[in-house]
Amino acid sequence: MAPPTSQDALLREDPTSRRIKKYTDEKSTMSSDDSDYELEGADVPLTKGGATRMKTREVRPKSKKAGYNVNVDVGGGRKKKGTITVAAIMAGILAALTVVGLVAGKFGFGPFAYWNLKGLPYGYGYRTEWWGPSPLGGTVPAWEESYAKAHKLVSQLTLAQKVNITTGTGWSQGMCVGNTGPVIDQKTGKEIFPSLCLQDGPLGLRFADHATAWPAGLTAGATWNKALIRQRGQLHAKEARLKGINAILGPSMGPLGKFPAGGRNWEGFGSDPVLQGIAAAETIKGIQSEHVIATAKHYIANEQERFRQTNEWQIPFSSSSNIEDRTMHELYLWPFADSVKAGVGSIMCSYQQTNNTYSCGNAKLINGLLKDELGFQGFVMSDWLAQREGVNAILAGLDMTMPGDGLLWQDADSLMGPVLSRGVLNASIPVERINDMATRIVATYYQFNQDNKELFDGEGPNFSSWVNDKEGYLHFGAGEGPKGVVNKFIDVQGKGKDAHGIVARKIAAEGTVLLKNEGDILPLQRGQWKGKKVGIYGEDAGPGKGANYCVDRGCNQGTLASGWGSGAVEFPYLITPLEALERSFNKSKDDLPKFTSVLDNYELTKTESSASEQDLCFAFINSDAGEGYLADGDVKGDRNDLFAQKDGDNLVLAVANSCSRTIVVVHAVGPIVMEKWADHPNVKAIIHAHLPGQESGNALVDVLFGDVNPSGKLPYTIGKTLEDYGPGAQLLYEANAIPPQQNFSDAGLYLDYRYFDKEDITPRYPFGYGLSYTKFELDQRSLKIDIVGKLTELPAPRPSKPLVEPPSFPTEIPSVSEVAWPKDFKKLHRYIYPYVNEDDIVIGESPYPYPEGYDTPSTLSQAGGAEGGNPSLWDTLIKVSVELHNKGPRDGQEVVQLYLSFPEGVKDVAGNDIEFPVRVLRAFEKVEVKNGDSKTVELELKRRDVSYWCVIRQNWVIPRGVFKVRVGNSSRDPGVEGTFKAE
Repeated sequence: MAPPTSQDALLREDPTSRRIKKYTDEKSTMSSDDSDYELEGADVPLTKGGATRMKTREVRPKSKKAGYNVNVDVGGGRKKKGTITVAAIMAGILAALTVVGLVAGKFGFGPFAYWNLKGLPYGYGYRTEWWGPSPLGGTVPAWEESYAKAHKLVSQLTLAQKVNITTGTGWSQGMCVGNTGPVIDQKTGKEIFPSLCLQDGPLGLRFADHATAWPAGLTAGATWNKALIRQRGQLHAKEARLKGINAILGPSMGPLGKFPAGGRNWEGFGSDPVLQGIAAAETIKGIQSEHVIATAKHYIANEQERFRQTNEWQIPFSSSSNIEDRTMHELYLWPFADSVKAGVGSIMCSYQQTNNTYSCGNAKLINGLLKDELGFQGFVMSDWLAQREGVNAILAGLDMTMPGDGLLWQDADSLMGPVLSRGVLNASIPVERINDMATRIVATYYQFNQDNKELFDGEGPNFSSWVNDKEGYLHFGAGEGPKGVVNKFIDVQGKGKDAHGIVARKIAAEGTVLLKNEGDILPLQRGQWKGKKVGIYGEDAGPGKGANYCVDRGCNQGTLASGWGSGAVEFPYLITPLEALERSFNKSKDDLPKFTSVLDNYELTKTESSASEQDLCFAFINSDAGEGYLADGDVKGDRNDLFAQKDGDNLVLAVANSCSRTIVVVHAVGPIVMEKWADHPNVKAIIHAHLPGQESGNALVDVLFGDVNPSGKLPYTIGKTLEDYGPGAQLLYEANAIPPQQNFSDAGLYLDYRYFDKEDITPRYPFGYGLSYTKFELDQRSLKIDIVGKLTELPAPRPSKPLVEPPSFPTEIPSVSEVAWPKDFKKLHRYIYPYVNEDDIVIGESPYPYPEGYDTPSTLSQAGGAEGGNPSLWDTLIKVSVELHNKGPRDGQEVVQLYLSFPEGVKDVAGNDIEFPVRVLRAFEKVEVKNGDSKTVELELKRRDVSYWCVIRQNWVIPRGVFKVRVGNSSRDPGVEGTFKAE
């Protein structure tokens, strides 16, 4: 999500107090009398209130750029008004030229032939083909009861009430970042279905008070600890439920990490589909165990921040991620399949286009891949303002629009709402579609028992995303209307031994990766440094100007514990490395070390002089990034390179050139290039602590002093240069067309370590790598590989009919009266309603130009049939076991990783050579072993793991031949090896 901000909103905070700026947005055009106001479908009067104050965020003011009125076709027999700037008109001229070029390129002639994406199969070219109709939900046993309850409710609703459920009420029109309309019984005034609260995000509860700032997804991924990742999700959701939140907008598994400098990679779990998928599934299971809806995002291929949104980059169309079929299935779709298999309740479609169709209006992606092939039973919501079309997006499978506004923040001109009402009445949108949209949302609510008053009190969220005061507007974005208690200041962080900070600290420590430990300088012994001099250098060690100094953490100052954007949260506190180190050394009580610190990265002379006098030195450096609506200097969303920021390399050199015992600590959103100093003789240890959240300093000293034996492993490869990752890993910094085109076929399957292996490039540190204070060994003699299932070439046929028949509804077009404006209805300013003027509707006469192929039902995928795809794809076919020995001096944890190499010489049914990466991660387990002991580790390979996606057969295929299994502790570890054969 990219919420609006303004320069005025970038308030500065110190860590102990909060200065609040008054609401300064456009004044309401409504009168200031004591009139009553009503919500969607409500006959219950609400009292109007007065002024309020903002938190550290404001609504973006309307653009003051000169422009011209335009109309945008949103379907349903309606045009949407807007403005277009002079710059956009010029861009439109360029777009026209580009279109000409694309046509010329398609036929291979003319100066624009370069833009032709050659070799892309139908459906993955410059415009994705239609797939429809949108599959119905309620087709699997696990959701049967919830769909039955939803069917009973939805059958009783009017069209307006159904539309309420699918449409957000508008930006800042409720307590949460996303709010759907409530369903009110118009006779009794009783609420029969609540407004749903949707809240960011993957790192914690954005804009909420008294909630945990968890370690980032990338830090959790670096733990490789399934149970701990699940616990993170569970406690995160517990906090959400106690705050009255229905759906968490996370976890993130897109971006996957195609671009190592991508701005939002830190929200996900790592640059491998298996690691990402397993971690996402565990997070989802944890979240939904607390009866909160998880949201898998961003679907799909949202790999860079640049050009993803038109308003951020002043371009007429968002960029397009162009992905061919096999790469889609084996990389980018893979973790979403894991998420659907885990029963995820919601999936968020992304901003950018995929194969030159907006993702939230892409029928192939939503109807075809997600709802048919993967059997997704929940609802699809848009990212905030990611819906760019009206009827087409609805027909393509979009079930909910967020935050409800149309093409602009707070325009109150929704692309659902009355568009949906009108489209159903004039037959542009089938009645079956609106019924399925509403039913999917209501069924998901019931699936997680959110109607249980012991779990959810029914009073809605008890915090406001917009103000800090106890009382304020209930619909802040309206600037008027009812007032009441909006913040109850409920502490949801747990207490004592159940404090969530304890788990946050454990995750941060386990997600810390020890990359270098020369001479076993670590772990440090507290008594060893009595009377010695210890120097701490770098801004990243200290508090800076406060943890919440910038809106949505949108600047790099002080120690880095989070990236920036909608995935960030307000820190309840932040333990810095500086305070934690001083406190930890002080545990030796007497004859303490003498501390010196220089926290300005640019005072290199002072740093070098000071470091020369120290017995032990710490150099702290970082690299920050985040969502594209914010920028820190010239870093706007994506990183500009992989070097440490704020002159970090020179800081390390200034310390290491003068101090013979230098420990480098890195906090970063991903890999950084370390070549200037990694081999420096005085750099004795390197620690990558990722983004550790509120317990940053405590987790770091736990590892430094050996209270925690490091067990983190890199969830990506650290190369020696950005170029090491390959040409397909380079961000598109300058638009190459309109819309900008990002061709994923330049990398194909060769993401991260796969490219390093293909080109035989030696990384600085390989994927999956991380040191320990003990020594682990795998026993080759103990390796066992057992075939426990049939290695048939194809999975079992898709079930011939749904496992459960979906609910059915009458298909007659409802009466206009169901969505007509109620008499004497008082509207809230900028609040989104489902109503239409009766005179504007012609019943049953659709003016909508349907996509080519709309009238012909698409062929169902043989890879589908249940949640996560064909049920046989999840059958275990291979079991692998091996003994792990701890031959070192300490108890510890090791991550045992299984990499699979596919047979050589594979051809498809047409005789084409099928190429495979050298090896791919397929399974892992984190195992704790006491020193001197051993443990048998068991790993499994499912049918999907040993298959490739055949673009001709449109199915998963197990190739014939010999597979090689390698079990080790990184992608480059020789480990132990064995084989099995598919005959």
